Amino acid sequence: MNNLIEVKNLVTEFTSEQYTTRAVNNVSFTLEKGKTLGIVGESGSGKSVTSLSIMRLIQSPPGKITQGEILFHEPDGSVVDLLKLTDAEMRKYRGNKISMIFQEPMTSLNPVFRCGDQIMEAIILHQNVSKAEARAKTLQLLKDVQLPRPESIIDSYPHQLSGGQKQRVMIAMAMSCNPSLLIADEPTTALDVTVQATILELMRELQVKHNMSMMFITHDLGVIAEIADNVAVMYKGNIVEYGTAQQIFENPSHPYTKGLLACRPKLEVKMRVLPTVSDFMEEKEDGSIIEKEQKDIKETIESVTIPISEINARNEQLLAKEPLIKVENLQVHFPIRKGLFSKVQGFVKAVDGISFEVKAGETLGLVGESGCGKTTTGRAILRLVEPTGGEVLYKGTSLVNLPKSDLKSLRKDIQIIFQDPYSSLNPRLSVGSALMEVLKVHNVLTTEQERKEYIHYLLDKVNLLPRHYNNYPHEFSGGQRQRVCIARALALKPKFVICDESVSALDVSVQAQVLNLLVNLREEFDLTYIFISHDLSVVKFISDRIAVMNAGKIVETGYAQEIYEHPQEEYTKRLIDAIPKGIERNRRYQ
Repeated sequence: MNNLIEVKNLVTEFTSEQYTTRAVNNVSFTLEKGKTLGIVGESGSGKSVTSLSIMRLIQSPPGKITQGEILFHEPDGSVVDLLKLTDAEMRKYRGNKISMIFQEPMTSLNPVFRCGDQIMEAIILHQNVSKAEARAKTLQLLKDVQLPRPESIIDSYPHQLSGGQKQRVMIAMAMSCNPSLLIADEPTTALDVTVQATILELMRELQVKHNMSMMFITHDLGVIAEIADNVAVMYKGNIVEYGTAQQIFENPSHPYTKGLLACRPKLEVKMRVLPTVSDFMEEKEDGSIIEKEQKDIKETIESVTIPISEINARNEQLLAKEPLIKVENLQVHFPIRKGLFSKVQGFVKAVDGISFEVKAGETLGLVGESGCGKTTTGRAILRLVEPTGGEVLYKGTSLVNLPKSDLKSLRKDIQIIFQDPYSSLNPRLSVGSALMEVLKVHNVLTTEQERKEYIHYLLDKVNLLPRHYNNYPHEFSGGQRQRVCIARALALKPKFVICDESVSALDVSVQAQVLNLLVNLREEFDLTYIFISHDLSVVKFISDRIAVMNAGKIVETGYAQEIYEHPQEEYTKRLIDAIPKGIERNRRYQ
């Protein structure tokens, strides 16, 4: 075997005053030279801690590697146990022979230093070259990662770049010393599908060019299928399944793997609900896993697929209804101010004259890349951003010209679920207090006891427990916090809800649960949605119709299935093509 790194019986623990948690529990795997190992699992599965353990970046306290070996095979045939190296010796490997792309580029890049200087620092430290030589190599790296205007970006600060550009800078930094091993920790999670596809293609090319080994960590099996040779599936600190990409995707054996594969929305069919991990397995109190009696993934999906006749019947039913929301020639222009007196030099046309309508009970999907104007559209409808021009009608009433005093009472009917649940919840308020505040502001119910009972009812509707009433936002997982935001949006019994990227940051299994919840609530409370996302597969699952946005304009609209099967615009075709296609696309690169 031509191994580069071997991990044997690795144990990493985190200790608090109350208890000790094994984040990585007796994990073993090997990675060959020039190959890619995909490590997949939900948040908390231990995949990122495994990578940080290899890099020796576990902070002590509270973390500590308590057992195991991490064997690195040198080109001369010698083998080094990274866990036995001193800190000074490890620094010669870290960033030089082993590099890492961290999950969030904005927090990984120092905001007070120029991007080029941060890359040059690693080159000068490890390669003993002059500053001029380091700058020349940095410029070439920025060209290699296909950044536009590298001569400008080398002197730019992180805040001046987009998310995709910052991620490319991180890749350039990781590649600066031609590492033998590149660890990529969720490098595409927060990116648009088109940017994600470009980053994956770029990493493949760099791997082939430098004969580099790669560990690719993600919660999305669709992404792993496209890039990995071998796959390790992690669950609660353990590797529960290990094999080639083809074995894992065509013949999974562990129920957890089956659940992860099934819960991703399928583009080929329209599904009533998304399967979840809990449909395939049940965990007992002692931690043991019981596989539920279950058909295979294909039959499970077929059992919840909606027939075309039913889809057509619903479309005809919605077509006969009156529009609940009507948007006419909506414009939102932001002024560009420059100079000493902040004179207006021009305008950014974030939303540039769009028109559409949403029927009562319908879900309209608004899809497009970051910066296309979809979030600004949602906020302008609610007057969270003031429109520059155009009209928004709710049940025939103009929202644009409505006085703010009247708008407050109308907000009971129109709600929004924000993209980031953590930043949209007050960290100082418990869940019960946050929901109670909404009810008091709008004079819903009369007594404290009635309101508390109603909040317990709302928590139950979003699959949370009564005890969560007294919990604070930091005590919840990402999926649970999003459920709290959904409960808050439902508290006033709205008719119309805007979901702004409300599942984009969630694990695919949690995403499936939240999407199922939104569908169930739509049916139960006769809700109307605008569902905003950059992920066309998610939008297609939940939407009746889809509007595709690009550069502030709607470039294509149509029924969800028609948009996917017969896209008219090149931009829409590019969005569809960028969606991870799984093992079939992987084979093209082998």
